[in-house]
Amino acid sequence: MRRDLAQLVCAVAGLALGVLVPRISLGPHVDAGPVVTLLFTLGFGVISLVSIIYSMLFLVIQFSATTFTPRLGLFRDDPIVWRAFAFTVGVFVFSITSGLAVGARRATVSTLVPGTAMVLTLVALALIRSLQAGAFHSIQLGHSLTAIATRAHRLFDDLYVRPYAPDPATDPGSGPDMAPPPPAAGTTAVLWSGPAVVIQQIDVRTLVGAARERDCSIALLVPPGTTASRGMTLAEVTGGEVPEAVLRGALETGVERTFDQDPDLPFRLLADIALRALSPAVNDPATAVECLDRIEDLLNRLAGRELSIGHFSDGTGRLRVTVPVPDWERYLRTAVDDVLYAATGSPMALRRMHDLLAGLAERAPEARRGPVRERLQWVDRAGRERYPLVWPDGASP
Repeated sequence: MRRDLAQLVCAVAGLALGVLVPRISLGPHVDAGPVVTLLFTLGFGVISLVSIIYSMLFLVIQFSATTFTPRLGLFRDDPIVWRAFAFTVGVFVFSITSGLAVGARRATVSTLVPGTAMVLTLVALALIRSLQAGAFHSIQLGHSLTAIATRAHRLFDDLYVRPYAPDPATDPGSGPDMAPPPPAAGTTAVLWSGPAVVIQQIDVRTLVGAARERDCSIALLVPPGTTASRGMTLAEVTGGEVPEAVLRGALETGVERTFDQDPDLPFRLLADIALRALSPAVNDPATAVECLDRIEDLLNRLAGRELSIGHFSDGTGRLRVTVPVPDWERYLRTAVDDVLYAATGSPMALRRMHDLLAGLAERAPEARRGPVRERLQWVDRAGRERYPLVWPDGASP
């Protein structure tokens, strides 16, 4: 909606300026004939140029999807893509409208008209230049990995604001939020009746308000990033009833996962790129190593954060909504497990995986080191069996 609105606003602004600017009599005047030719040339020239640029961008997007992962939509979703197109549409509408207005009524026109057209055209060209630079960056591995990591950092900082403080008596190292609690007595299941969609965002405030209004609690069973299909249990309501329409109104859905509330997505993208690089068809372990560098950075950021963030209360402190969120074990599975098995065919990638797990086992809190050490021991065994001449001796941490 924002993209369509931006194009509409620019088109309306171009129409308004095209009607109003020719009526302003400021500064020196010139013959209207050459100005009309200039305006039409600029309008059709800019729109033709942007059409060619966007045709090339489709190839860039296809290249990124084939080289990295089809789930990588960073450049496609970049605001510069749609803002540049919207502004160019506005320049086109202004040029054509002002050209018609000048040619229909005036023998001379203020130099403000061609000057405005030239300034708007230069701004449009600057946006197109930024668009091209973004396209070139999107096909480079380093820029793509940096973009994924930057969005992940921003997302983690928004979601996980508390440091990890385990309770030795109850905390085994993985938060309990990913697996929902068993249904309690008097619980009503709410099923998804629509077509299959991806849950992108959850409006928790709306859910808390609905639960408080009906004096009940809602246990949502579909976290962001999950595909909800017809007949799937959407939520379990205890102590009352909440219509499916109310629950669906608190969910933003789409056809693919986004970075908005899906902290597992950055690991999925990095693991996908690493797996593609380690495939026999590509055989590029250096790319996999770069992905593991970013994965290690993200896991280190999460190791010291409190991950159990899926419980939400109302103003009285009563628990109203629970949302399943990834725990430490889930993050390790997504980020490490698939790449770990694929890395056994490359001593470079397997050694980098060993270093990643060894460093994580040293820096993670004690309660979270168990799953890391299990994977590290597996990597050590695989390395000694497959590469006995180059694998270092010594026990794992």
